[in-house]
Amino acid sequence: MSLLIYLAVPMFLASMWLEYALLKRRHSDKASSYERQDLQTSLGLGIGNVVVSGLFKGVVLAIGYVLYEHRVFEIGQSAWAWVALFFIEDFCYYLYHRSHHEVRCLWAAHVNHHSSQSYHLGTALRQSFTTPLTGFWFWLPLPLFGFHPLMVMTQQAISLLYQFWLHTELVGRLGPLEWIFNTPSHHRVHHASNPRYLDTNHAGILIIWDRLFGSFVPENQAEPPRYGLTQNLKEQRLMHAAFHEWQAIWADVRSVPRLRHKLAYIFGPPGYSHDGSRQTARQLRAAAASKPERTPAPRPAPLTARRSSAPSR
Repeated sequence: MSLLIYLAVPMFLASMWLEYALLKRRHSDKASSYERQDLQTSLGLGIGNVVVSGLFKGVVLAIGYVLYEHRVFEIGQSAWAWVALFFIEDFCYYLYHRSHHEVRCLWAAHVNHHSSQSYHLGTALRQSFTTPLTGFWFWLPLPLFGFHPLMVMTQQAISLLYQFWLHTELVGRLGPLEWIFNTPSHHRVHHASNPRYLDTNHAGILIIWDRLFGSFVPENQAEPPRYGLTQNLKEQRLMHAAFHEWQAIWADVRSVPRLRHKLAYIFGPPGYSHDGSRQTARQLRAAAASKPERTPAPRPAPLTARRSSAPSR
């Protein structure tokens, strides 16, 4: 875990307090989203992620330095090298994030970030105990290409810091910036369990990768996001939130005799079932798209406007 993340912790906590105060003052109904048990679980998951990342970071750095010693290109640390790293690291994050939604054993590591039915800055801290082990592989090519491991780690920290502020309903759409950058509007869609929003908007800083690779869906005011999973947790206990999907995979693997079904339950998409009793995100989106559109019911104005006037998926 980069030093930048540790230094940012007071900023995280102060921002959460400010958001809660603004919600309580202007939108008292939304302030209740800061529910105690949910927030405690988010903070517990965040602390656990920091501890595991800190313990494992030495191994990741050692691997990075070995690869850097055998680098293919001599990129250096000029301003242009940092510009190139910004784009390449962000693309690596897109691949990491998308794969952790589309491969079940990786989803098991990431699912707890989506397991809150609330959406606020505290949700950003709901990180995983196991993504430090499943995620670092996606950045290993960068030292081999010639980017110094500490440069890579610094850019990863910058990306994580940027993503913190995306977890809020207090910021509406941001005009032309929506075309290039990941924004709170785009990330609200990512956290939604509505079928049409599932497995979309995997961006870190730049939304251009989602636009290029067909995983972008804009927020639709006629269909506000419903946060959480398609099958939400019945309780927000810390260890249950951290490991429930790993337990579900194990149960599925044990329930079938054939090796190909066992492997599909591990490496197939979340929602896969050997007997067709469940639906994947792709199947849920297709089913939702096939339904005739209905005239949407009126919905309250977004918070920003009101200020001025299955396995689980």
